[in-house]
Amino acid sequence: MTNRQILQAMSGLMAGMFVAILAGTVVANALPTIIADLGASQSSYTWVVTAELLAMTATVPLWGKLSDLFNKKLLLQLSLGMFVVGSLLAGFSHGVELLIFSRVVQGIGAGGLTALAQVVMAAIIPPRRLGKYAGIFGAVFAIGTVAGPLVGGVLVDTSWLGWRWCFFIGVPFALLAIALLQRTLRLPTVVRREAKIDFLGAFLIVAGVCALLIWVTLAGNEFDWASWQTAALTGAGVLLLVAAVFVEARTAEPVIPVGIFRNRTVTLTTVASLLVGVAMFGGTVFLSQYFQVSLGKSPTVAGLMSLPMILGLLVSSTVAGQLISKSGVWKRYLVAGAVIMTVGLGLLSTIDADTSFTLLSVYMAVLGIGVGMLMQNLVLAAQNDVPASELGAATSVLSFFRSMGGTIGTSVLGAVLANRVASEMTKGLDAAGIPSGGDGGGESSVPDMSTLPEPVRQIVEHAYGVATADLFLIATPCALLALLTVVFIKEKPLKTTSGMERLAEEAGATTATDKTAVGS
Repeated sequence: MTNRQILQAMSGLMAGMFVAILAGTVVANALPTIIADLGASQSSYTWVVTAELLAMTATVPLWGKLSDLFNKKLLLQLSLGMFVVGSLLAGFSHGVELLIFSRVVQGIGAGGLTALAQVVMAAIIPPRRLGKYAGIFGAVFAIGTVAGPLVGGVLVDTSWLGWRWCFFIGVPFALLAIALLQRTLRLPTVVRREAKIDFLGAFLIVAGVCALLIWVTLAGNEFDWASWQTAALTGAGVLLLVAAVFVEARTAEPVIPVGIFRNRTVTLTTVASLLVGVAMFGGTVFLSQYFQVSLGKSPTVAGLMSLPMILGLLVSSTVAGQLISKSGVWKRYLVAGAVIMTVGLGLLSTIDADTSFTLLSVYMAVLGIGVGMLMQNLVLAAQNDVPASELGAATSVLSFFRSMGGTIGTSVLGAVLANRVASEMTKGLDAAGIPSGGDGGGESSVPDMSTLPEPVRQIVEHAYGVATADLFLIATPCALLALLTVVFIKEKPLKTTSGMERLAEEAGATTATDKTAVGS
């Protein structure tokens, strides 16, 4: 395919990715209003957030496997269609139960978009040329991440629109993506003989992953880390996943081929993706809260303050991609990205309530540069080292473990943040001679700073500043482990044929082998 044909085909993919990112970010500032309007509880707030994340993370491997068996273009359009249905249900919800269900449907669609977009990219673009298109992914990611909270805040604050448009706004983009894919994406239909879906393996994987994700999401909030609920959920999750491994090793068409982990590159990039998820998403998800509580910024300004990190990610992913496509050398960028990400997290572990925005911007930009060089190129390394028939499985495994790491990091570090804030506030209030009993420092909701008297406000700002710095300090060793993992990845030359071309070559080789066997 020419560059023009590739860019035309990517237009639908980018619109779909924008929809997936927007779905997760546009409701960030609107959720308090949504929950209050529906008369729901704090636990419902948690489930509205968790439902989409659970569905997306758990279904990514299924979409990846389906892409190895069936038409990728059709699957992409199906995932977009599910997203449209989920968005409409969410927008018309008059009860929190329907809203949570609709978020599950949205999450399943977003899981398809997350897995399939990168699979299709690998199918139509050779690894040697793939790097220079990573910047487009970075641009879409940056726009969706920055614009989402801003758009959500504007919609909620506009009386004649309201929070329902936070869900409706993604529908036209999804429909546009479906139309663009139909017109621009040309993929041959590869029919696999006797293609069967491993329903038992799929059920065991989804059930096991959901049990563990529910545990890390609710532990520390709804129940203690050391409790019977923890024992029940972790025990059930581990047993289900052990059973899944047993089933997957013995079925002809496994959802996640166990043999794929015999590939050293896939195993190491998977571990690195998990650690990047923990370090990156687990640490940065609380930055908005730090901006609003510790620095006293509005939600809109807090959204804009994350721009240095997003710009750093965008620039580094674009430049590194261009250099990789030009030289064919990629490992040095993985190692450099891991080093810079570790340094960025270490710098952010020094912030407090008095840190200037200039210094904070530098620290965030350093982190963004490191993540931009590392995250997308881990996928490139894995895709380059697997047979074309396993591209979907390999890509979805990396996306799955990155999302899993982000969920685990967010949940565990969230519990650390709550305990640290409560401890610091109690200490500060006692030192100021203010009764600290019944303080809500451990709550997950952001305090209303405008209602606090000045002495208490300063104590809260200090507590959140110290606690947020601790999160980055905890995330830094995870980044260091990612660096050690990346060092052991063996660099191999980037292939110059696309996934579809390689698949045709593999099919031709198989046919030739069969004919030789019959002749002999």
